[in-house]
Amino acid sequence: MTDYGHDLLFGTFITPTAALPERVVDLARASETAGLDLVTFQDHPYQPRFLDTWTLLAYVAARTETIHLAANVTNLPLRPPAVLARAVASLDLLSGGRVELGLGAGAFWDAIAAMGGERLEPGDAVVALEEAIDIIRGTWDATNRARFTVDGRHHRVDGAKRGPAPAHAVPIWVGALKPRMLRLIGRKADGWLPSVGRLAGVAALREGNRTIDDAARAAGRDPRAIRRLLNVGGSFGATPGDGLPVGPPDLLAVQFSALAIDHGVSGFILASDDPVEIAAFGYEVAPAVRERVAAERARIALL
Repeated sequence: MTDYGHDLLFGTFITPTAALPERVVDLARASETAGLDLVTFQDHPYQPRFLDTWTLLAYVAARTETIHLAANVTNLPLRPPAVLARAVASLDLLSGGRVELGLGAGAFWDAIAAMGGERLEPGDAVVALEEAIDIIRGTWDATNRARFTVDGRHHRVDGAKRGPAPAHAVPIWVGALKPRMLRLIGRKADGWLPSVGRLAGVAALREGNRTIDDAARAAGRDPRAIRRLLNVGGSFGATPGDGLPVGPPDLLAVQFSALAIDHGVSGFILASDDPVEIAAFGYEVAPAVRERVAAERARIALL
C-alpha cells in the first residue's frame, strides 16, 4: 500500500483539433463547469491538424476562471527551456496562478527534425530534459542574484536574466516510462504523468513508483514530494482489465480509489472529447473518489 497523501486532482485531456477550435474551447469550459481541477492538451507542434498548444492555453485561460491548465506534455525539443519558462510564468501571472507544466523529452523525432529541432538519442534526450529543468527553475528564481549559468550539452544559459517568477509554485510533471526518465523524476521533478494505454498494467505502475522513490531518496528527497498522475483513456463502457481503470462511472470510482490508496495516484486525467463523459467524470466520479479516499485515509489514520 503506497499512499503519498496528496490532495486529489481530476482533469481532462482534450484533443486540440484545429478544424474545430470553438469545440475545443467549449470542452475546456465544460470541464470547468463540471467542477474539474485541470484541463490539458497534447503538444505536437509539428502536427498541422492541431492548434498550437501554448496559443490555445492562453486563449482558454482567458475564457475560463477557475480551472488549471497544462500541456500534456510540452514538447521540449521544439520549445527552448528559457523561453518556455517565461511563457509559463507569464501565463501563470495572467491567469491568477492556474498554469502547471507538463514536460516531455520528445518523441516522433523525424517530425521534430523536420521542424528544425535537434534529433536526439534516448540517453541524450534525458540529459537535455534534466538541463531544461535546471534552466526553467533558474529562470523562475527571480530573487536569486547569482549569475545564472547552465552549461549543458543541449541547453545553455550564460548570464541570462532571471524572472518573472510565476504567481504560484508551478510544478513540473514529467511524462515518462523508461527507467532513466523515472530516475530523473525522482531527482528533479514534482510529478510523474504516464498514460494508462502505455503502462503494462499495475505492475508497471508499482515498479515505476519504486524507481522514482529510490532515486528520490538517493538525491536526499522525500518521495512524498512527487505527485503521481495518470492519463486515463478509453470509454466509460469498456471492460475492466489488468487492474487499470476502465468502465462505467461507479466502477471507475472504485478503481480510482484503489489506485490512490494502493499505488499513490492522486491525479486522474480523462482523455475524452465527449461532453457527456466529461460531465459524468466531474459530477459523479470525482466526488465519489474523494469521498472513498477520505474515508479510507481516516480509517488508516486510526490504526
